[in-house]
Amino acid sequence: MAELIRVENLKTQFITDGNIVRAVDDISFSLQEKETVAIVGESGSGKSVTSLSIMRLIPNPPGKIAGGRIVFRDQNLLDLPEKQMREIRGNKISMIFQEPMTSLNPVHRIGDQIAEAIILHQGLKPKIAWEKAVNLLGLIGIPSPEK
Repeated sequence: MAELIRVENLKTQFITDGNIVRAVDDISFSLQEKETVAIVGESGSGKSVTSLSIMRLIPNPPGKIAGGRIVFRDQNLLDLPEKQMREIRGNKISMIFQEPMTSLNPVHRIGDQIAEAIILHQGLKPKIAWEKAVNLLGLIGIPSPEK
């Protein structure tokens, strides 16, 4: 199997009240194509920060990736421009949050939020993205997904 992603000596830190908090401190692992990996640990151990670091979604400030490499299909993600990272996020690399329902905004329709992600990641026109979102909601059994 070919290597899909390799994380080498990743260090992610946050500065709070003038102190450096090392949320991820020198972690390394690799993932082969068609392999499933679960990042498991206690609350606060750095699981989510590791995933957010891989996708370069650490809020800066107060956080930053302080060292290491994240190699995806022979490209160091830390060297890519933001535009190229946006093409990778959601299309090639994704994260399943522990509480996915907290990621949706109850003020907005679910279909609109899904369509927004489709527009951003697939570049579709809003009407087509909406139709695709409705179809996806129907596939998972949401009654009257067009509403």
